[in-house]
Amino acid sequence: MEIERKYLPRFLPPDWEQNSRSELEQAYLCIDPVLRVRKEDDSFYLTYKGKGFLAREEYNLPLNREAYEHLKTKADGLILTKTRYRIPLAGSLIAELDCFHGDFEGLTLIEVEFPDQKSAENFLPPDWFGREVTWEKAYSNSFLSRQRRKTSS
Repeated sequence: MEIERKYLPRFLPPDWEQNSRSELEQAYLCIDPVLRVRKEDDSFYLTYKGKGFLAREEYNLPLNREAYEHLKTKADGLILTKTRYRIPLAGSLIAELDCFHGDFEGLTLIEVEFPDQKSAENFLPPDWFGREVTWEKAYSNSFLSRQRRKTSS
């Protein structure tokens, strides 16, 4: 079970780039149900996600590089790329700050995963967190994979 809340940052905390980070690439094979393949640094996964926003089923299966590369060619939409910074929060929680590249360059999202629903409901975000977008479909990665970011002329 994945239990998470999602935010747009108001500003970035001091020294945010000094935290551990990973380079992610992910492709969606299907969005109903959500089937995703992800490369995270040198690890590869196939993920199933159930329906929902705050809490939903999630299963990760390891893949090898060859399987990942083969399945990535089956992507139904954009392949998303981002750098994920892991920023420690109070209570042993971690803010995962995703800085998108490519079509979504400039988009930053924060996700916080929780051990249970009560912890998620009682969470008080730090000052640098902005508007909560947990329940907004437009900020789900599977939805983004089907969009092209509009740029101003």
